Amino acid sequence: MRDHLRFFTMLAIVALFSATGAAQERGRLYGTITTVDGERFTGLIRWDKNEAHWFDILNGDKKVPARYVRRWRKAEKRHADRNDPFVIRLFGFTLFDNHRRTTSWDGTAQSGIRFGYIEEMQITGRNRVQLRLKSGQDIELENGSTDIGTDIREILIEDKDRGLVELDWNDLDNIRFSPAPAGLRSQSGDRLFGTLSTRRGEEFTGFVCWDMDEIFSEDMLDGKDGRKKLKIPFGEIRRIERYSASASRVLLKNGEELILRGSNDVDDDNRGILILDPFFGQVRFEWDDFQRLEFSRPETIPTYDDFKAPKKLRGTVTTEDGDSFTGTIHWDSDEEFTWEFLDGSHRDHAFDIEFSAIRSIEKISFRRALVTLWDGRHFELEDSNDVDEGNKGIYITHENGDEVVVYWDDFDRVQFRR
Repeated sequence: MRDHLRFFTMLAIVALFSATGAAQERGRLYGTITTVDGERFTGLIRWDKNEAHWFDILNGDKKVPARYVRRWRKAEKRHADRNDPFVIRLFGFTLFDNHRRTTSWDGTAQSGIRFGYIEEMQITGRNRVQLRLKSGQDIELENGSTDIGTDIREILIEDKDRGLVELDWNDLDNIRFSPAPAGLRSQSGDRLFGTLSTRRGEEFTGFVCWDMDEIFSEDMLDGKDGRKKLKIPFGEIRRIERYSASASRVLLKNGEELILRGSNDVDDDNRGILILDPFFGQVRFEWDDFQRLEFSRPETIPTYDDFKAPKKLRGTVTTEDGDSFTGTIHWDSDEEFTWEFLDGSHRDHAFDIEFSAIRSIEKISFRRALVTLWDGRHFELEDSNDVDEGNKGIYITHENGDEVVVYWDDFDRVQFRR
């Protein structure tokens, strides 16, 4: 893989965050949880097993305001009326159809936000929360895998008076987040960090979530060595390597080497490996792509104060005909703020890139786009309506209130402004 795809550079992170030398706990989720019974617990928080730091993502679905859905439907009709049918087919498959649109869209969109932007979380239903952001914006999310709702796997808070407290969704009323005070020490240990190598030889470095739930040095890697069942703290592991579809080679820090089987931690039942980059988001890898993970230590970790109040997306959109439109931007008819994510895949790696990190997006084809970040890295992404012909439209609102919509077949590129 080209050098610009090396995932997480210490230079970029050191330039962005000022937490060098701070204890890892300063980067941990921290706040006060109020229960429906009026009890209050204050301390470090672990959310749904695999979120515990400000750069972690709270996933959910959001309802796009009805006026935006109506606007989209009108624009869809205008677009269909002014275009002759244009269809590309190959071997019986439709690759592109400019009249085949997702007209049944109900205004629900997948979303997510990093915890560092959230001031307060109010539980408003069985699978729903209201978030107050640092910018003062209120947003509502629902569902979201196991992050929101009664399917959440666990909520842990290390209360200074009561120790480790486990809560479930029905216990929660309100969470107020705040910076973690200095001097705390978590019983969970340090956040996992390292460099993942794929079977194609690519390398991605960042904070690690293993099997979608292990994130700390005190979390356990499960597996069988022959007949022995082992639970190994991740803090004792130097490297994990793919041995086969059903086994891993694990090298410990003491030099011992093990071949482990019989657990989704070490075979093709693994639910996925996340590498998280505080600069822009995360990349998810499946077991078939995994080759090796070498653990190391980060030089720095972002704190709550490093996440500034998000803004609306602004920039200049250019069409294939050379027309340019500048103003606030609604991307894919639903993303309009810098905290939101652009989704896409590269060689089956699933990317979630925060819009605040994106400098430009350039269409390569109906099915692919080149996404360039402010730090110079760039990725060719596909398999998402954010970056292909499924895009529901790019809406630009000028300062005078006039609005223009650019469809993917007309779109050439966008240059965002900070």
